[in-house]
Amino acid sequence: MLYLDYAASTPVYPEVVEEMRYWFEEGFANPSSNHAMGQEAKAAIDKAREFISNEIGCYPSEIIFTSGATESNNLALKGYCLANQDKGKHIITSSIEHKCVLNTCAYLEKQGFEVTYLPVKPSGHVDPDILRAAIRPDTIMCSIMTVNNEIGTIQPVKEIGQICFDAGVKFHTDAAQAIGKMDIDVEDMNIDFLSMSAHKFRGPKGIGALFIRDAKTIKMDALIHGGGQELGLRGGTLATPLIVGMAKSLIFYKRDYLNSVKTGIFDDIFDTFCKKFSGKDFYENGDIPKLSHIRNITISNKDIITLFDKNMQGFCLSSGSACSSKEIKPSHVLMALDTNNEVRLMFSYRISLQPSG
Repeated sequence: MLYLDYAASTPVYPEVVEEMRYWFEEGFANPSSNHAMGQEAKAAIDKAREFISNEIGCYPSEIIFTSGATESNNLALKGYCLANQDKGKHIITSSIEHKCVLNTCAYLEKQGFEVTYLPVKPSGHVDPDILRAAIRPDTIMCSIMTVNNEIGTIQPVKEIGQICFDAGVKFHTDAAQAIGKMDIDVEDMNIDFLSMSAHKFRGPKGIGALFIRDAKTIKMDALIHGGGQELGLRGGTLATPLIVGMAKSLIFYKRDYLNSVKTGIFDDIFDTFCKKFSGKDFYENGDIPKLSHIRNITISNKDIITLFDKNMQGFCLSSGSACSSKEIKPSHVLMALDTNNEVRLMFSYRISLQPSG
């Protein structure tokens, strides 16, 4: 099988697996324990937290470890909005967000919040002017993803952050597809909450993080109550092996992705592929700016679709996001681009690569 679905998940670096092994087998102590082995684990977590914080330009104390971006998105939206609903009950998001953000917003609507779902341009990008016009006096949160997981489009995050900052609205971004692939500075971009998942950059599954600006003082409701870990915002014993693996994998992945972009290997692979399916029968969904390793293609000729499906047997690729690909309905992202294009909705494929290294 040839795997072409790296936007869904990635293999863990062998070096990362080996480094995690120590923390599974020998450094297994609870990092909350005061004895020497516990403090060794705590020191490893502190080092990983500092590295991840440096990658996005925040303080280590503003990084909260979670099980992944889905939990981080839930904590950011539910945690802040429920705790601050006295300030307003209006949320803004986009129509092409990951399902975990859309479903969290749907949950908050049941709690009495009103959600505005912004449309996107045919290119797959949010229009900052439409966002600006949607902000109301009772708007307390705006959640726009950094990179779309199905079509790879990069949203104008810095401009969105400035609009939200000027309006006094908290800005959350789901950066699961962006971390390790593009530079992010939460201060420069006026980001208040940022979500990430390690398994998107060749780290282990089951670990992620949420950046929370001013985490020590911000008013937030916890989703998981426990023994006070992570500033009381996310209870539970910290997973030392996964956290160490997350930081280590980010070091390697960022290096490999940058090298792959510089050498143009992503473009070379896609160009070679596209020569077989070119012309009016084949077109790409989503326009630049976008990440280099994700392409979403539509094949409009039924004969070529049959040929493509036959040739792609033995290949692993996605017809949508992995979290919803088993649903027998069109991608909500492609519907947002063009609701009336039946061919685009039913015969589109996402191909995503991983960097060499």
